[in-house]
Amino acid sequence: MLNQKLQPQQAIPVIQSGGIIAYPTEAVYGLGCDPDNLAALNRLLILKDRPWQKGLIIVASDWEQLTDYVDFAKMTDEQMTEAKSKWPGPVTQVMPAKASVSSKLKGSFNTIAVRISAHSIVQQLCQSLGKPLVSTSANLAGEPPALSIEQIEHVFEHQLDAIILGELGNQNQPSRIIDVLTGQVLR
Repeated sequence: MLNQKLQPQQAIPVIQSGGIIAYPTEAVYGLGCDPDNLAALNRLLILKDRPWQKGLIIVASDWEQLTDYVDFAKMTDEQMTEAKSKWPGPVTQVMPAKASVSSKLKGSFNTIAVRISAHSIVQQLCQSLGKPLVSTSANLAGEPPALSIEQIEHVFEHQLDAIILGELGNQNQPSRIIDVLTGQVLR
């Protein structure tokens, strides 16, 4: 693992083969992998020193990419309309998870945290991959998230499969997190 620096389209085979990447998001660098690859999820959690019980966020390029992960039948029409009104954008929403979703993604919850990003690199990665991407801040658990490639390389020295080149978005802090069912702001 060489922390190779790639353009977004070059990262797709890395992700499909179980690799972990760092990539720019709206506010900070994220770490990502295929949300359906259990070995990659385990490796990512170990790399971050993050307890699986906390769950992970997935980012998507559009609403349809969430259908394998979110149980929309457990949401009212009003909740669906409200959720859609916040996207694409820097808002993560906690939604009912389908029973088939790995506990490595949803943690010890029956929900999953999802975001449809407006960031061009996240959009490009998810569109090219044809599915969502795991998105957790590029840091060790409890530490500040990385804001530069240099910080990523310092923290994850040669432990990542690729770092995606590109600029961070213009947000000052990681995405706000809202529970769709209750409207409660969690972060």
